[in-house]
Amino acid sequence: MFYTTLVSTDDLAYHLDDPHWVVVDCRFALTDPEGGRSAYGKGHIPGAHYAHLDDDLAGPTGPDTGRHPLPDVETLALKLCRWGVGVNKQVVVYDDSFGSMAVRLWWLLRWLGHPGVALLDGGYPKWLRERRPISQETPVPICKDACARLPEPSLYVTVDQVMAAMRSGDKLILDARPERRFSGEYEPLDPVAGHVPGAVNWNFEENLDIDGTYSPPEALRENYQALLKGRAPSDVIHMCGSGVTACHNILAMEIAGLSGSRLYVGSWSEWVTDPSRPIALGE
Repeated sequence: MFYTTLVSTDDLAYHLDDPHWVVVDCRFALTDPEGGRSAYGKGHIPGAHYAHLDDDLAGPTGPDTGRHPLPDVETLALKLCRWGVGVNKQVVVYDDSFGSMAVRLWWLLRWLGHPGVALLDGGYPKWLRERRPISQETPVPICKDACARLPEPSLYVTVDQVMAAMRSGDKLILDARPERRFSGEYEPLDPVAGHVPGAVNWNFEENLDIDGTYSPPEALRENYQALLKGRAPSDVIHMCGSGVTACHNILAMEIAGLSGSRLYVGSWSEWVTDPSRPIALGE
């Protein structure tokens, strides 16, 4: 049986030497793109490979894309193979920012049809607090059994589908950005501030307990059912600034047993590339 949502630090520590487990460090900061790689070099969970958000987990940007488009399938599959992600491998992803970056790889692996992927609950900070082992050694790239690479298009929506949902009002568009960015009061990353009209703000940090781990499934389920207001989980479209932290809310819904929601990969950074698309300000 695979872990498919979360894995605890205890469980990962027990499996550190298990050849069927693959660990990937996804530390990254939007304001310091090389900071995560540098931190990895100074210390990481033993055996962990490093995945860079811009270089490994996203494709090239263009004038009509968001900041983190989907990567090329074959290119990503080759990188996964080098990290040892095979068909029967349990993958554990982590970062140092409450899972907000590592969830991108969690979602990408599910998109490619690899079920055995889970986020380290509490991430690297919890691992350090518990005085667990760290290493500065970089694992040797290996490539034996490539992971499944049959992308599942039903897991995401296009900008046209978001536009249709906005006009019809029959979907719940959840925006995972902080409230100040959603309202348009503050926008440090994208050229235009605001949000998609009709979208609802649900900052991904609402999914967390006080210790930085995910809230219990029953608490998450209560929160999301209140947001759904009777809608099916499949009627939820998740977005954020560039399709990364939105995956945190998708994972939260999976933990809550509310499967089937979808990601708007381009998110706000793609939406604002066309000035004809409407923009809302305020709550």
